[in-house]
Amino acid sequence: MKKFVILAALALSPYFMAQGIVSKPVQSFQSAQYQSKKKIFVDNLISKMTLDEKIGQLNLPSSGDFTTGQAQSSDIGKKVEQGLVGGLFNIKGVDKIRDVQKIAVEKSRLKIPMIFGMDVIHGYETTFPIPLGIASSWDMDLIQRSAQIAAQESTADGINWTFSPMVDVSRDPRWGRVSEGSGEDPYLGSQIAKAMVYGYQGNDLSKKNTMLACVKHFALYGAGEAGRDYNTVDMSHVQMYNMYFPPYKAAVDAGAGSVMASFNEVDGIPATGNKWLMTDVLRKQWDFKGFVVTDYTGINEMIDHGMGDLKQVSALAMNAGIDMDMVGEGFLKTLKQSISEGKVTEQTVTDAARRILEAKYDLGLFDDPYRYTDTKRAQKEVFSPKHLEAAKTIASQSMVLMKNDKQVLPLKKSGTVAVIGPLADNAMNMTGTWSVAAKHANSISLLRGLKETVGKDVNFIFAKGSNVYEDAKMEEKATMFGKDAGRDSRPAEEIRKEALTIANQADVIVLAMGESAEMSGESSSRTDIGIPETQKELLRELKKTGKPIVIVLFTGRPLVLTEESQLADAILNVWFPGSMAGYAISDVLYGKVNPSAKLPMTFPRSVGQVPLYYNSKNTGRPLSQENTDKCTFEKFRSNYLDECNTPLYPFGYGLSYTKFGYSDVSVSNAKPVGDTPIEASVTLTNSGKYEGAEIVQLYIRDLVGSNTRPVKELKGFQKVYLKAGESKKVTFKISPEDLKFFDNQLKYDWEAGDFDIMIGTSSSEVKTTRVNWSK
Repeated sequence: MKKFVILAALALSPYFMAQGIVSKPVQSFQSAQYQSKKKIFVDNLISKMTLDEKIGQLNLPSSGDFTTGQAQSSDIGKKVEQGLVGGLFNIKGVDKIRDVQKIAVEKSRLKIPMIFGMDVIHGYETTFPIPLGIASSWDMDLIQRSAQIAAQESTADGINWTFSPMVDVSRDPRWGRVSEGSGEDPYLGSQIAKAMVYGYQGNDLSKKNTMLACVKHFALYGAGEAGRDYNTVDMSHVQMYNMYFPPYKAAVDAGAGSVMASFNEVDGIPATGNKWLMTDVLRKQWDFKGFVVTDYTGINEMIDHGMGDLKQVSALAMNAGIDMDMVGEGFLKTLKQSISEGKVTEQTVTDAARRILEAKYDLGLFDDPYRYTDTKRAQKEVFSPKHLEAAKTIASQSMVLMKNDKQVLPLKKSGTVAVIGPLADNAMNMTGTWSVAAKHANSISLLRGLKETVGKDVNFIFAKGSNVYEDAKMEEKATMFGKDAGRDSRPAEEIRKEALTIANQADVIVLAMGESAEMSGESSSRTDIGIPETQKELLRELKKTGKPIVIVLFTGRPLVLTEESQLADAILNVWFPGSMAGYAISDVLYGKVNPSAKLPMTFPRSVGQVPLYYNSKNTGRPLSQENTDKCTFEKFRSNYLDECNTPLYPFGYGLSYTKFGYSDVSVSNAKPVGDTPIEASVTLTNSGKYEGAEIVQLYIRDLVGSNTRPVKELKGFQKVYLKAGESKKVTFKISPEDLKFFDNQLKYDWEAGDFDIMIGTSSSEVKTTRVNWSK
């Protein structure tokens, strides 16, 4: 029997996965004694501050880049010396950070240290899969570990604040920033939000290897109209509270120290100036104690929203509950005048400055402002072998097997393999979008990974086959920030012919295709979410060779893969796997790791179905299940003339090299009463030839409610490891807490009645039983 390495040292215990729980650190910096000491210290400091110095704490400029030793003479350095800067971001390197911090703590009047931030989104120099990819692992321990490593490397290099996690729920893959989030589901997104916060902040923010988390983008950023970045958002409060708010609240409840405002409007007011959002919801309803920072020039951008001039929008943001102004300097330039005019109170500014100072206290900067500038740490801990090994493990656990006809995978370690495609030998794109600290050339390409891991047993031959785009201008847009695709200037037919020649010499074709790294991410919205035509034409021609084709899919979003799913024999979705991409992909392709990941976001059949998501609601005219399954059109029902209602690949979907069978669902009590929990169980059997892991998913449907309810909602999941032929009883505990929702009066409670309890391998393949729960 073939063995797979699937139970890594980082894997989460089944108990915690079953309950959707991550291990919460005991946060010593939240004790009453600690809080009292902090208050006394900050009160004393604030009593000495001038109004200009208080406003200065609210100013967060971008450093630009300067050489070590130039900080003093720069414009930033002069402002720091005057006490007009609270922190900097986008400055990298211990020496540079120490230079600027030295000005703050040795030359400014009150010697207040600065905070240093960066977009550490999915790793620092050691990069992990993009967030949408790592969400596919459904493994909270691995996710938490990735954040811990990111914090360790960042802090070793001087950074103590990350603009992560991004917890925006999104149901529209046209929006490029789905790559930076955790997908479409509020429950899964909430578990990941908590895991990330715990990973970054640990149990003590003053430790040298922990950093301040920043939850973003508050709120609703992922629901922009037409999937266009920065666009208008308009939705009901019921939708906000039930489907979009939960991950933000989960991160706040986990102790996140900061929150970032979103670019979009909420109820007709930009989030950056929205007092209901920042004060009523965040601070009063959720009891958030940290500070709120704008996104890049978020205050200034309210001018284009039509909210007034710089002075007006700065006052609007300040009064709404914003504490820190990223880059725009609206606070620095206008708040003093607004106070003199009675438009803003000095107490409001004082309160904002207090929250910034409290965060610096939590980080231990007043005890030792240079605690994050140890050059020996950077040399030892950044991009270390130990971290790279963890990155490989996490990447392999995040790859989704989407098709595997006739068990083409795992590949045999023999013969000749044609490795083809514009992303096959491209290290620069392996880290994906938002990998600002990564050294892209250090990443392992697919071709290199294959040759170095199994090359002694397999003859690998390579041809590019196509460019990412045939249009050079489009490829330029798709390969920004140094992530070059190595464009081949020959005619497309000539490049393709070369690939066909080597394909005919091979036993199997591994085709690396999809998006390049910057085809998704911020400001990378797409109306056509298919693979570029020149790559599709390559696939069509390769199909004519009659050789088995394994697509290794690189993507930062769900794509329309209708044709690809028909032509390929196997599809392994690797997202953008990070620093160790090639090694991790090889481990999965050749069976060292049996894939177990599941999709955190629906893949549509066509872009016209978007937005498409599993936890939808029925209409008054739903299509019958029979016609839904057969993709049969029915007049005067909710369906399309030209497309199925169902997705190509549903939420929660993912295959394994082995096969798992589910028994019927049994419950401990079919007629529960009151708050007493029940248990729902299935017996899971590995009926295949190999050992493997299955992510068992629990869904619930509230059949009758005072408000319409989704057709199903994820309420739990468990990662279960089984040997070939092994069976295990998998049990979920369900309580009325799992049945609660916000009604149209925003009352949060559960209602008695019938509930479908569903357990299965994906949102579309479940076993169901019914309970009647009374109060």
